[in-house]
Amino acid sequence: MPRTLEVVDRQLGDRCCDPTARPSRTHNEATVIASDFEQLAHPVRLQLLDVLARNEGRVCVCDLEAAVPVKQPTVSHHLRLLREAGLVESEKVGQWVYYRIRRDRAQELRDRVQQVLRAFA
Repeated sequence: MPRTLEVVDRQLGDRCCDPTARPSRTHNEATVIASDFEQLAHPVRLQLLDVLARNEGRVCVCDLEAAVPVKQPTVSHHLRLLREAGLVESEKVGQWVYYRIRRDRAQELRDRVQQVLRAFA
């Protein structure tokens, strides 16, 4: 519920700032949350995560490359970022690399993002 602003008579030298107008998260907490949003802040990464989330088990990298409108080096770049973020894992079988979403990490990310968005509502 939004707070209503109350007009208060001030005396010369009184501060006008509301001492409760402070962030609810520390800078470090905000940095972690910003990183969460960065992981999701690209359409190719969202598409790759979508394909992986909808396909249980593992998906061949060639199928991921065919699913998005960018070339192989760009797909590899985004898969690397998703691996580094811990959202996907890969397994090499022969000459092919298979990917799968890490549902536990995806759930953790979802929970953190939802918590932030609920605070803004």
